[in-house]
Amino acid sequence: MLSGDSTAYYYGKIFTKAESQKYFQALFQNIPWKNDEVTIFGKHIITKRKSAWYGDSDYVYIYSNMMKQALPWTRELLGLKQIVENLVDTKFNSCLLNLYHDGNEGLGWHSDNEKSIQENSPIASVSFGAERKFLFKHKQSRKTISIQLEHGSLLLMKDTTQKDWLHCLPKSKTITQARINLTFRQMIPT
Repeated sequence: MLSGDSTAYYYGKIFTKAESQKYFQALFQNIPWKNDEVTIFGKHIITKRKSAWYGDSDYVYIYSNMMKQALPWTRELLGLKQIVENLVDTKFNSCLLNLYHDGNEGLGWHSDNEKSIQENSPIASVSFGAERKFLFKHKQSRKTISIQLEHGSLLLMKDTTQKDWLHCLPKSKTITQARINLTFRQMIPT
């Protein structure tokens, strides 16, 4: 769906409605969600969105001048990781989870291109809960592509996607339900 050496593939729903609801409830209740404290353009911000960071070891993930230490995998997350790895034929060693309580919470334009992530490695994004619009914008041409991420769906971003494209989750006042997003990643072992 993207141009050049960038690849994004939307698998659509990979879980049934019942499976998606079961995973949503388990993650919502069992993950130790915390608000991020980030520095953007020199300003300290506590996000409404909550997140959690898991990994094969205690990987450190630094973004927006904030550091996270990976927690050990839960049973649900290991099961989800294995399903995703089998579908995309890739091994992941970490996962960043985000909880958006409703459409008033989103994520601005960015790339997941931190030095701690293996360069050009795949990122598999699983969505549970409210259906949300997800946008890509090419860094040079400014071309924009929109996708609706459904409850129980999978989006795979790989190759030069993080180098050549930005992405965002825009806010929407009409969305009143929560969404949980899992992004499985390949971190560089420290």
